[in-house]
Amino acid sequence: MFDHLIVGAGFAGSVLAERLASQLGRRVLVVDKRPHVGGNAYDEYNADGLLVHRYGPHIFHTNARRVWDYLSGFTAWRPYEHRVLASVDGQQVPIPINLDTINRLYGLSLTSFEVEDFFASVAEPREPVRTSEDVVVGRVGQELYRKFFRGYTRKQWGLDPSELDASVTSRVPTRTNRDDRYFTDTYQAMPLLGYTRMFERMLDHPNISVLLNTDYRDVRDVIPHDHVVYSGPVDEFFDVRFGKLPYRSLHFEHETHAVERFQAAPVVNFPNEHAYTRCTEFKWLTGQEHPKTSVVYEYPRAEGDPYYPIPRPENAELYRRYAALAEATDGVDFVGRLATYKYYNMDQVVAQALALFDEVAARGEPARPAPRPTGARKATLPSGDGGTSPVHLENGADRVRADGATVDADA
Repeated sequence: MFDHLIVGAGFAGSVLAERLASQLGRRVLVVDKRPHVGGNAYDEYNADGLLVHRYGPHIFHTNARRVWDYLSGFTAWRPYEHRVLASVDGQQVPIPINLDTINRLYGLSLTSFEVEDFFASVAEPREPVRTSEDVVVGRVGQELYRKFFRGYTRKQWGLDPSELDASVTSRVPTRTNRDDRYFTDTYQAMPLLGYTRMFERMLDHPNISVLLNTDYRDVRDVIPHDHVVYSGPVDEFFDVRFGKLPYRSLHFEHETHAVERFQAAPVVNFPNEHAYTRCTEFKWLTGQEHPKTSVVYEYPRAEGDPYYPIPRPENAELYRRYAALAEATDGVDFVGRLATYKYYNMDQVVAQALALFDEVAARGEPARPAPRPTGARKATLPSGDGGTSPVHLENGADRVRADGATVDADA
């Protein structure tokens, strides 16, 4: 018997599992269909012993002291400030656009005051600002928009910036100084031993059981629980009742090279060349010393695992219909990127999960109890080899058997 069934072992699910178990003494089962914890932040050592991010680079940064202090309970940190270069006109120049970007690109030697005048001279302000194109052209004009943003956005989203909400490009600043950091948050660092180790420590509690390689729909009716925390795609929870919410996906191609350093920055963007959007070299991020180095190329695509909700008005309207269903669903709380159809940074997901924990704690007992099955039930779970294995749970049983392993149900 579990107090909470948590769907997803990424940031949202793991934070809530840890808080509910450690602070409220709740018994929690975390279920994830992937073979690992950590969600998209999962990292691992490849065959050459290099620490890599399987699903592309995850750079931690936040201004939220509560988020920083919370995660610091599960990891030491390696100070790290992220930097990105963009391949434009045969050069690699800083992005976000800053003073050095303009001087290198045009062979100038402007000062900070002069580059401010330069931006003012090329900007084409638009009112009202509705699209991503409006944002960028209004700041830096058509030429820089074409050099740095249009091609990258088309590849990333499969849409022209004029078809995307302003929020997509409003995240990227323009600077008049030489600050080449990608982020300016108060706290910027990488987990010293990697994200996976951090997640493992979060979930290492006697009240938490973790079931991997498992679709929650295979266990929700056979494992008794009072309450569900769901961090998967909200449309899938409701069997795509109103139609599928659109996402962009990514394909990753990892390579290892027999050199100590492959490129001049942690990430190089390619807005106007190649089918991929960017290349990341992981040793910049991890600080690992190794005679070889590993990189990953990112290829955006329409099909595959959902990564980025597509910010268009019709998609927002479709999500509102699912959000209304979610609000009316007893015994379930929805949290995280996929469940709320919003692109969040990692720290924002952690903050959202902590806020939901506060709400659950304030409610006392798990709110709006989910229906509890009675009697013995059987189901099948995916096994590690791609087949299925039986799960059997009886009332009063103290173990849940899945894929040959045991986990405590009454710990």
